[in-house]
Amino acid sequence: MTEDQELPRPVGQGSETPAPEPMRVVVEVADRIDKALARQFPDAGRRRLSALFEDGCVRIAGRLARKGDRVVPGEVIEVSRAPVFGEALRPLPDPEAAARIAVILERADLVVIDKPAGMPSQPLRPGELGTAANAIAARWPECAAIPVEGDPRDGGLVHRLDIGTSGVLVAARTMEAYRALRDAFGAGLVAKTYLAITDGRPVSRECDAPLVQRGKRVVVDHTDGLAAYTSFVVERESPTHALVRCTAQTGRMHQVRAHLAHVGSPITGDTLYRGVALGDDPGFFLHAATMTLPVGGETLAIEAPLPARFLAALAGLGL
Repeated sequence: MTEDQELPRPVGQGSETPAPEPMRVVVEVADRIDKALARQFPDAGRRRLSALFEDGCVRIAGRLARKGDRVVPGEVIEVSRAPVFGEALRPLPDPEAAARIAVILERADLVVIDKPAGMPSQPLRPGELGTAANAIAARWPECAAIPVEGDPRDGGLVHRLDIGTSGVLVAARTMEAYRALRDAFGAGLVAKTYLAITDGRPVSRECDAPLVQRGKRVVVDHTDGLAAYTSFVVERESPTHALVRCTAQTGRMHQVRAHLAHVGSPITGDTLYRGVALGDDPGFFLHAATMTLPVGGETLAIEAPLPARFLAALAGLGL
């Protein structure tokens, strides 16, 4: 949730109108409460249901419920709002967010932007602003209107970057381009390189450790992990840090971050993976620098220059 997003206020705490009556769901089968709600709202999806618990919208016997709570037949679950899904999730135009992005390439079928660090790729909640998808919806509304088969929050995006990662981000402007680009990503035909400032130097030139999500982090798991491969080239180094070019041949969540940490050189500032913060900067230093992708019989080579913040960190570290 973004810091400026307000949670629903209970009646009597500043609300001018009474809150609507909660929906009541009678439990029929003993189970976890999130699974009971999934049967009630089969089209909502796991993320949308999780948001209800995170926002304090689910209660049992007057108390807030957690999604792992158990329920038994006859108990009544109270839900203060229905989960939002489908068309309501499409990103809204946000001119302020649009002013923060740089355009790398604009064509009739696609657009490539340079996403700044600190900007999410897509909204998490209906009506949320400030994301790259909101920025794209403001500049190219046809992107947000694409009837995608995946997550409507993407607004034409064919891949995503972490909030803290800057650099190349691609969105389709037509349904044909969306399908072609998604197929290219899925088939491994898109080559991506990242630049990272790391604590120390990687002890390996590559990492193929399988990865799986565990809460907010991604961890190496040789039993349940998905195949992932990243190669590393040290471009510059100092006694304490290195500038590393990373090539990701797969597209797992947090792949570069987790693999660099696994080979002993977490990204500087990436405290989630034991990186050490750099001065007062609250973020980490990972930049999606280049991408090569096939489009309509040609191959596009795209590059996003290093942002000023990244260049200043390199200078300060003697890199």
